[in-house]
Amino acid sequence: MNSRVRGQWFLGGLGFLAGLYALLILGLLVADVGFTSWDECWIALQSDAIRHSIALSFISCTLAALLSLVVAVPAGYLLARFRFRGSRLLDALFDIPIVLPPLVIGLSLLILFQTAAGQFFEEHVMEMTYELPGVVLAQFVVACAFAVRTMRLCFDSIDPRPEQVARTLGCTRAQAFFRVTLPEARGGIIAAGSLAFARALGEFGPILVFSGATRMKTEVLPTTVFLELSVGNLQAALAVSLLMVLAAISVLVLARMFGMRGGLL
Repeated sequence: MNSRVRGQWFLGGLGFLAGLYALLILGLLVADVGFTSWDECWIALQSDAIRHSIALSFISCTLAALLSLVVAVPAGYLLARFRFRGSRLLDALFDIPIVLPPLVIGLSLLILFQTAAGQFFEEHVMEMTYELPGVVLAQFVVACAFAVRTMRLCFDSIDPRPEQVARTLGCTRAQAFFRVTLPEARGGIIAAGSLAFARALGEFGPILVFSGATRMKTEVLPTTVFLELSVGNLQAALAVSLLMVLAAISVLVLARMFGMRGGLL
């Protein structure tokens, strides 16, 4: 067997394995769509509780994504441009929410607000445990980690020389960042915000543990699926699931579109 044939067999094997996984994902989506009808989904989505969870999900996910960008843009820039004592530790810390089990994150948040500092915050600043702000915080903790990764890749892909030239022409470091580097990172910012929104939208474990799943209060789309399944209402659970799939696909397309422009995806 010559090298060309061996190469074709190798590529065929790679394509076979990748195709199997792609077919599995496609099969999941087709099974969901084929299990119900749009009329049944529409009827299920008329529930006041589900409408409330839809509104709360999109509001909380938007807030979580915006807060993620507030942290991710400076953090990503700092990690991409500078090497300092503790930078590797800081970089590793930002990865912890990505690898931690979701329930552990929720439990850790719950314990944090049982400490003296956490109780002081809740008594004098804002109630978090089993309240609406806690939903945003639980989503933010995980979503921000993904946004930081994206923004670091974005700033790594941007040539630092225009920024350096701007500084030689009289700009301060801050002026060079806001006038030169930040506009170039626009695509990365949109991609990071989109990924943060999508990750927040699918967050379940931390919200369930830290904020609960109280109907018409802290219920968001993932907890709606859980609550509907717990009472055997499969049609409503599937309707909400399909809504989340559509939202996730839309956000993924947006993130890829702007991420490709920025050289990220």
